[in-house]
Amino acid sequence: MVGVEQQLQRLQTEVGALLDRLADAEKRWQPWIAPVTSENRCSAINLVHYWAIRQVDLRDLQQRLAGFGLSSLGRSEGHVAATLQSVSAAIAAMRGSGWVADEQAIAAVGQGAQLLARNATELLGPAAEDRAARIMVTLPSEAATDPALVRTFVDSGMRIARINCAHDDAAAWKAMAANVRSAAAAAGRPCLVAMDLGGPKLRTGPLEPGPQVVRLRPSRNARGQVVAAARGWLTSERRPARPPEPGLTTVPVDGDWLARRAEGDELVLHDTRGSKRRLLLAAAATGGFVVTVEKTTYLETGTVLVAAGGHDATEVGELAAVEQSITLKAGDVVHLTRDCTPAPVDVDEPPRIGCTLPQVFDTAEAGERIFFDDGKIGGEVVAVQPDSLAVRIDQPAHGTVKLHAGRGINVPDTDLVISALTDKDVADLATVVELADFVQLSFVREPADVIRLFDELARLGDTELGVVLKIETRQGFDRLPQLLLTAMRRRRVGVMIARGDLAVECGYERMAEVQEETLWLCEAAHVPVIWATQVLEQLAKTGLPSRAEISDAAMAERAECVMLNKGPYITDAVATLDNILGRMAGHGYKKNPLLRSLKSWRAVAP
Repeated sequence: MVGVEQQLQRLQTEVGALLDRLADAEKRWQPWIAPVTSENRCSAINLVHYWAIRQVDLRDLQQRLAGFGLSSLGRSEGHVAATLQSVSAAIAAMRGSGWVADEQAIAAVGQGAQLLARNATELLGPAAEDRAARIMVTLPSEAATDPALVRTFVDSGMRIARINCAHDDAAAWKAMAANVRSAAAAAGRPCLVAMDLGGPKLRTGPLEPGPQVVRLRPSRNARGQVVAAARGWLTSERRPARPPEPGLTTVPVDGDWLARRAEGDELVLHDTRGSKRRLLLAAAATGGFVVTVEKTTYLETGTVLVAAGGHDATEVGELAAVEQSITLKAGDVVHLTRDCTPAPVDVDEPPRIGCTLPQVFDTAEAGERIFFDDGKIGGEVVAVQPDSLAVRIDQPAHGTVKLHAGRGINVPDTDLVISALTDKDVADLATVVELADFVQLSFVREPADVIRLFDELARLGDTELGVVLKIETRQGFDRLPQLLLTAMRRRRVGVMIARGDLAVECGYERMAEVQEETLWLCEAAHVPVIWATQVLEQLAKTGLPSRAEISDAAMAERAECVMLNKGPYITDAVATLDNILGRMAGHGYKKNPLLRSLKSWRAVAP
């Protein structure tokens, strides 16, 4: 059995070797560290220190350090050198050399958290009193015209309002920002404005429109009996009115003909299947009539409606075309094309659909993976032509799935030669600099993307705007140390873990690992993190959360900010997240459990 002295000597040797690795790492990364702004210099050095020790498998060393009651290095992200120096001094003292306090190392252990807190406040604004994590909310388009809605978000706990520049326009963004500033002033609490650049759009192209048909379908019970007639909204084609109740299918007709109708009138028609149907004008309302029918009825543009008596007829006006899709199953081959003209559906030829980013066809290779629609559909490139890629579908493995136009495409294995900053983004920056507290760079892949953003901001005369890198590609994650060191050439920087695309790119099985590693590396750089995508999504969309997303929201407390996306129940989601984050802040900070007094249990007499 190895004696205590020998064990301690081995520990001291191994810790010393780790300290040597820190110096080597500084030399290796010096070209990246040198351009970093002076305020971020010590953070950049700590980042490369953390990178250095994580190149070694420390698990055995950690266990042996813990056996002597020493730090196992598991919480050293923010102060790597200081932790190693303190551990080395403690081992020396245990070996009989006496305790020699390194006051600088002891002080540095606390400075890491202080630097991160400072940087988070400067970028994201002050945190709430009961926690470190702020709440960011993606503003819907209605926020431009509804100041009360924005005030509700602020009152519920929103600290940062996100404006997505992929939607709306500069006039709407200005109105949104003004409403945010007004709401924050009225509430007496800060609320910053973040503007998210759209970035390059990699999506499926259009499909040919389907028939211009609507269906009126009655409600039936389990025995197939009609329990409620189908209802629709008959309104003027030239001046359509909003339906008087939600969910009504709109049927446009000639306004003059409509003016001659009265409540109680009956209309006779033959629907698209040739079936004779009778529509009842059941209720008059402003701008039209609510119509009912007892049997399922298909109406299309041009369907003739005849008033009772057969002397006054009109045709159904222009209806929206039914959205088409391509039905796929495992083993099918779909052709992704440079041509983005509307692709035909249900033809004898193999299915095809366009791609909005032509650079894909210049760099993709056979054998590479490709995913559609947030990873719901996946496959492999099996053939490459100058203007098309043949993709064999292998996901889902069973059943069929529909591929629609305008769905996202991910190519995690393809090294796209494209800037994260599009021409539209460059044009949008003028408005961003005017309105935003910080800008978010989408689909960042390499340091050149960050440098170009900085150059464009400098061209506009800006040197102070905060910058957040959205990590949503595998290339971005793989180059995260270099991206962070490049971004730290500016004073105020942050990272968003955009978990939607990132999960598709890196694989869902690895997503938990990826988000943890990102949190650790950013903590080492003292860079604040925004935890994003699908946080309380079911609650925001349906009003009722899932149990899993409550746990996910609780884990998000380790970030400096948590982002919610829009939905009909977004106000409820903000209030719920505010409550969850406040509760969890008392139990942990980053990887550190906080042992506050527990009030869950009490002693009772047997």
